Amino acid sequence: MEVIVRSNEPMHNTPLLPRSKIAESKIKPVIKTTISDEIVDQLVSLIAKGDLKPGQRLPPEGELCKIFGAGRSSLREALRCLCIVGVLNSRVGEGTSVAVDGGKFLGKIVEWRVMTEQHDIEDLMEIRVALESITAANAALRRSGNDLQRLEDLLAKMDTAIKDGKLFAALDLEFHIALAEASEKHLIVDLVAMIRGQLEKALLRVLLLPDAPLLSLKEHISVVDAIKRRAPESARKAMQNHLSAALERYRRTLASEPIILTATKARKVSARRVS
Repeated sequence: MEVIVRSNEPMHNTPLLPRSKIAESKIKPVIKTTISDEIVDQLVSLIAKGDLKPGQRLPPEGELCKIFGAGRSSLREALRCLCIVGVLNSRVGEGTSVAVDGGKFLGKIVEWRVMTEQHDIEDLMEIRVALESITAANAALRRSGNDLQRLEDLLAKMDTAIKDGKLFAALDLEFHIALAEASEKHLIVDLVAMIRGQLEKALLRVLLLPDAPLLSLKEHISVVDAIKRRAPESARKAMQNHLSAALERYRRTLASEPIILTATKARKVSARRVS
């Protein structure tokens, strides 16, 4: 038996599509948009076009219901969703207004995509190379005395944590966040934290390599040295070298994973015996 797929356009000897081929045609069921979804789309569109400006207060709920031709429950659902992602602000007694900080909205969307989508570890590490190389250059230009002191303090703490993988990794993350903050690029701070969070397990595994923590510390010192000299190009290259080396170390762990796991298990057994 054959099924005909119909179209609104004129048919010119349209071939019949066998039932067995329907699954391969990429035709998906049509999902009906809810009223609250339509309200969300319209409000976001109005904000994007500048018809609704940051800080501008929306009309009262009753008036909005009339404008949209929607019930109060659908309107409230839409407003609540936009408040959750940071597009709108809602305060008791003050009503609902457009958020002043649009970065929060973008940050939430990016964060959700990073958390829910499957990413190749090497792809994320390569993204870090590009993103944080620019961040290091910006930090060299914009850092304050306090920023530099914070980075140097973190280097000192990392030095004392060379033999503690988890603590070293935590300090490593704090270092990269501090550097991003020194660059005065707030969205980059969020991106660095999100990407680094997705790489946490992989980076902990890298630190199991015998030479990894010490090499990583030396690379961080080179970055700070360039930032201290306010040399953006040197800072960019130093960060690029550090993260490229980290990527190569990760690839080494893939090749020597059985050895690393055996060494880790041996250390745990030894620790239990001592305790």
